[in-house]
Amino acid sequence: MEYYCLGARNFAAMAVSPFPTGRTRRKALRVRTKQSAVDCNHSSYKVTARATSSNAGSESCVAVKEEDYIKAGGSQLVFVQMQQNKSMDKQSKLADKLPPISIGNGILDLVVIGCGPAGLALAAESAKLGLNVGLIGPDLPFTNNYGVWEDEFRDLGLEGCIEHVWRDTVVYIDEDEPILIGRAYGRVSRHLLHEELLRRCVESGVSYLSSKVERITESTSGHRLVACEHDMIVPCRLATVASGAASGKLLEYEVGGPKVSVQTAYGVEVEVENNPYDPSLMVFMDYRDCTKQEVPSFESDNPTFLYVMPMSSTRVFFEETCLASKDGLPFDILKKKLMARLERLGIQVLKTYEEEWSYIPVGGSLPNTEQRNLAFGAAASMVHPATGYSVVRSLSEAPNYASAIAYILKHDHSRGRLTHEQSNENISMQAWNTLWPQERKRQRAFFLFGLALILQLDIEGIRTFFRTFFRLPKWMWHGFLGSSLSSADLILFAFYMFIIAPNDLRKCLIRHLVSDPTGATMVRTYLTL
Repeated sequence: MEYYCLGARNFAAMAVSPFPTGRTRRKALRVRTKQSAVDCNHSSYKVTARATSSNAGSESCVAVKEEDYIKAGGSQLVFVQMQQNKSMDKQSKLADKLPPISIGNGILDLVVIGCGPAGLALAAESAKLGLNVGLIGPDLPFTNNYGVWEDEFRDLGLEGCIEHVWRDTVVYIDEDEPILIGRAYGRVSRHLLHEELLRRCVESGVSYLSSKVERITESTSGHRLVACEHDMIVPCRLATVASGAASGKLLEYEVGGPKVSVQTAYGVEVEVENNPYDPSLMVFMDYRDCTKQEVPSFESDNPTFLYVMPMSSTRVFFEETCLASKDGLPFDILKKKLMARLERLGIQVLKTYEEEWSYIPVGGSLPNTEQRNLAFGAAASMVHPATGYSVVRSLSEAPNYASAIAYILKHDHSRGRLTHEQSNENISMQAWNTLWPQERKRQRAFFLFGLALILQLDIEGIRTFFRTFFRLPKWMWHGFLGSSLSSADLILFAFYMFIIAPNDLRKCLIRHLVSDPTGATMVRTYLTL
């Protein structure tokens, strides 16, 4: 449950109405706002794709609507909405602290769509640089439980938002000795994080509109027109979508990339008796078999682990997590597995304080970096494909991304207002290249390869993988868990992993590299200069 989904919980405020849809691009298929539209419907979803022919448009439309449907929650949408709509009384309303966007009175430099951690952080950092920034999205609280490596949050200047710290983190793979990671872990206060990011927005002068966004179009003068509910139009020079993974209605994504997978987790914060876990240690993963093989086929086909935050000896947050699956392991199955695990461990639940339904899309395609609209956070595919990392990366990259946006806007302003499509695409691409340089793409290709491997492993394969993983030199697996390894480091990581792996895992790695499309994509991406 980190910003990281070896327990990470990614906040995705739905700033898109009514539900996300999508527009995409192939090599021979350009999606443009000025071309004819092909509409296709999928239950409550409506997806619009622009194509050179109706057949091509229909094909693209079907592929995109299915991916956006999964990103928004798929068959688990009711639970996702329950999580988003939790009441968090301590968190301030944005509209009570931020001045309203003045409709019809000038043009904003930047509109940020989405009010999660990524959106608030980017809005604050951009406004701090002198940009006139408007924030648009539903006024929703932070509802997910966040866990972080303490040193990473301290480096962000957010250590004051951590409400509980464990001196170390432990991993259980099987009945052998547990593995101590040697790194302090913290639980973030949702209230304090929300208030801190909101404070930064207030101090930097961000304005706000509580509304869902219907579409983004282009004016004859080259500005972006953000169309909101109730026929409100907000003009701006650039628009950045930070409304979570399911933002296809406002963004274009590449077609032909890997399909999106899902990490799901069901958690409860409870008062208990007979808690067997040390309150001074955070349990990062417990892959031990607590069913004692009573249902071996079920356990084998749906590998899950337990994530544990002991707040005290009696108050504990337990979460049953499926690291990744193609369609998302349903929450009712995760709940049954969690309850069975607690019963087997002899843990008696006396009181339930909170339930959590965590749904995190991982993998999938990158945004089309030739499009005019920008993106940030999960909308920009910044979720770590192999682990679910999201928010820490967004918070750490917000200042640099804001600087890139400010530079291109101020540079363009010195040459005159935005006028032509070619000029607009060029300045947007500068920002996209800051967010997704080739080095980042190489890293992501490596992680996508790892994600595809995880999807193929049963419970014994998962345990073998992690036994090998934690035998690597400490700097390697520390760096992997902290997302600090370069693309070159990751290649060394892979070679070292192969050398120390047992034969069965070696064969699996070779077969996966040769036969899975992510292997060829990884090699091609690494060779691209």
